[in-house]
Parts: sequence; C-alpha cells; structure tokens
Amino acid sequence: MIGYVKGKILSLTPETALIETASGIGFEVLLSGTAFSGLCGKKEGEVYTYMQVREDGVSLFGFSSSEEKEMFLKLVSVSGVGPKMGIAVLSQMNSGEIAAAIATSDVKRLSSVKGMGKKTAERIILELREKVSLSQISASESAPVIHISSNDEDAVVALMTLGFSRAESVKAISRAREAGATEIEDIIRLALQGM
Repeated sequence: MIGYVKGKILSLTPETALIETASGIGFEVLLSGTAFSGLCGKKEGEVYTYMQVREDGVSLFGFSSSEEKEMFLKLVSVSGVGPKMGIAVLSQMNSGEIAAAIATSDVKRLSSVKGMGKKTAERIILELREKVSLSQISASESAPVIHISSNDEDAVVALMTLGFSRAESVKAISRAREAGATEIEDIIRLALQGM
C-alpha cells in the first residue's frame, strides 16, 4: 500500500499531479482541492495517499494532510460513496466543514457537492455522526480556529443552513459581536451584511 508520495512535480492540474520520487518512479495522483492548492507553484511536493486496487486498474488518491485522508476514509466507508465521490466532497469542503455538516445534519450543504444526491448525503450523516470527532468540527485546515460561545452556536447553524461554511459563519459572527451585536437577530443580520 502506498501511503505517502514525495518528490518532483512533473505536471499538475486541478484533478491530478504527476510526482517523480527520488527512485525515478512517477506516480499519477488524483488530488483533493486542498492538496492541489498545496502543490500549486511548487517544484517539489508531498501528498498523503490512498491506493485503490480494482479489476480494471489501480488508482492513487492524494491529500494535503493525514487528517484529510482520515476524513476521506470515513466518507468511503459509507455505502454508495466511492473514492471519486470522496475526492469530490473534499474538493468542495475541508475536513472541518464536512464534520460540521455531519454534526448539524446539514443535508443541504452535503448534497450541494456535484454528483451527490439527497439520499447519499443523508446516509453519510446517519453512518458517520458517531465517528466524527468534535475536534474535527472546529478544525479548519485553511483558516485559524476562532472560538465562539455556545450562545452563538444557533447563529452559526442558521448561517450554515443558508449555505455558508462553518468557517465563514464563525468569522462573520465574530465580526458582528465586535460591532456590538448582542441579540441573535442582530448578530445574524450583521453577519449576513458582512459576507
């Protein structure tokens, strides 16, 4: 099993990278959106990988971190979710956003991923709710964690139901609080104005 690839980036597209290792072997890796962003503009790079072996071939999927790979493995453990769908989800949402969508039963957010239907999103929530840790919900690989009070959690959920990511919602609510909003209606209104 190939779990990690590091080397010279010979070619890079938003979907794939060709990475030549020190031994001279070139691995074609199907990338998540975060992994692609991490490799952009670099001559050398590294990805954590998952190798899928099937009758018709072998595929290698690449991730920016071991946490992202862990979330991918949880997604593909769900009946009806294959590696290509798992990569599609991770290309539109980071691990923290996926964990938050699962924890808040946000079917709309998950089903906004291209190719995923409502029933698949509901199955992901049902099967992974117990497996997603609270630390993943507040973790965002691309942005610093902003802590909010439990009173503001309702406002976060309200913004997420409107289609905003958890990270965007938390930042907007923090700005609304700094602007002096105290009531939930005012917080949501100011947060929406700032988005």
